[in-house]
Amino acid sequence: MSGLFGMLNVGSRSLQTQQQGVAVAGQNLANVNNPAYARQRLTIQTSTPVTTGIGSEGTGADAVAITQLRNTLLDGQIQGETSITGFLQSQQTALQYAEAGLGEKLAGSSSTTKASGAGSAGGLADDLTGLFNAFQDLATAPASLTSRQAVISQAQQLAAQFNQVDQRLTAVNAQLNQSVQTDVSDANQLLSDIAGLNKQITHSEAATGGTANDLRDLRQQKIEELAELVNIQSATTAEGAVNISVDGTLLVTGSNVQDTLQTYDAGGGQLLVRAANSGTPLTLTGGSLQGTITGRDGALQSLQDGLNSLAAQLITQVNTVYRAGYDLNGNTNADFFTGTNAADIGVNAALVGDPLKLQASGVAGAAGDSQIALALAQLADARQAGLGNQTFSGSYTGVITDLGFALASVNSQASDQQVVQDMLKTQRSAVSGVSLDEEMVDMVKYQRAFQASAKLVSTVDELLDVVVHL
Repeated sequence: MSGLFGMLNVGSRSLQTQQQGVAVAGQNLANVNNPAYARQRLTIQTSTPVTTGIGSEGTGADAVAITQLRNTLLDGQIQGETSITGFLQSQQTALQYAEAGLGEKLAGSSSTTKASGAGSAGGLADDLTGLFNAFQDLATAPASLTSRQAVISQAQQLAAQFNQVDQRLTAVNAQLNQSVQTDVSDANQLLSDIAGLNKQITHSEAATGGTANDLRDLRQQKIEELAELVNIQSATTAEGAVNISVDGTLLVTGSNVQDTLQTYDAGGGQLLVRAANSGTPLTLTGGSLQGTITGRDGALQSLQDGLNSLAAQLITQVNTVYRAGYDLNGNTNADFFTGTNAADIGVNAALVGDPLKLQASGVAGAAGDSQIALALAQLADARQAGLGNQTFSGSYTGVITDLGFALASVNSQASDQQVVQDMLKTQRSAVSGVSLDEEMVDMVKYQRAFQASAKLVSTVDELLDVVVHL
């Protein structure tokens, strides 16, 4: 039998084990508000028994490991869903910027509203209607300088609105390109961080034989942050490192960053992403990088193209009719609008401040003739082949309808996606999250066990004292 000294060892070993249990519970409590932390549990195992004449005699218990409570399947699902969430949220942001640049609140663009496709009144829509109304007023009083000036002023306002919207949307495009560059820079930093953590984890675990739980928590956080930026594929090695790939291109292997991300101009100033070392263009299917690119090259580009087509057709059709007219001085064959698209549309400088030069008459020297003014007013209802056989107003409504529908659609998808991600995180929290009540129960349990072990040591000490004094 192990005797009193053996019992003293049992008590001493138990004290150390229960003390370790208190430390683990304390670590969990300290990280209760850390979303990246996975709660830990102390694994306690019976010590190797000794053989005696009456059978095996226990030698107490040892703390053999501190393990994490993690579900790798949930971690993988959250990683994938995080990429989808990042994609939708960045696309949503890009389209909201486009809506702001357009200067109109689009019906159906609210995150709580399904797409209706209609745009509200205001902005270009009002100015476009105002121009044709001014032409109509001029047709009723072609010699009126006030009516002539109203046409010129309304045209200037419309042209300025086109210019301003184009400038805003161009600025949005530049901002989205900058966002792509920023995300690429952040992704490269995360790749470096993950490689560094791989090195720390493998060295720590090789040296101690245990699991580097806190470092693994931090690495998982970095991986999910990277997944939010760009869709990734990850694979854990036997040594405990995680390799990272994007579109089949290996970026991180163990503690080495094999390749990084890089932006490049695909033409027209639109930045895309490729592997820096190999120069291979990457096909991204998720993450905020692709969401920004999709918003920029999709709905935003369509909006700009639509507005440029509208402005170009307006310039062409109005000038075609206007050139055949005569001003009050008998002059003809001048243009009403200058420029080629929304960026540079303007009113002929000769008209500004001199309404006499407005060519409203269809006959030279006939101040009361309004043929041209009337023909210009009738353009409002004329279907234009260059605009898909739509009127000017109809074309503009279609342009903003497409943007409104796209924004409403992505709002709805983002809302639904958030529900999925929140559900997965709730499930993971049930497994890995720290419960204050549970940790306090464990704390008390280890505390009581520590006190009992201390009592055992004290009792054995008293017995030894009796033996010594016999």
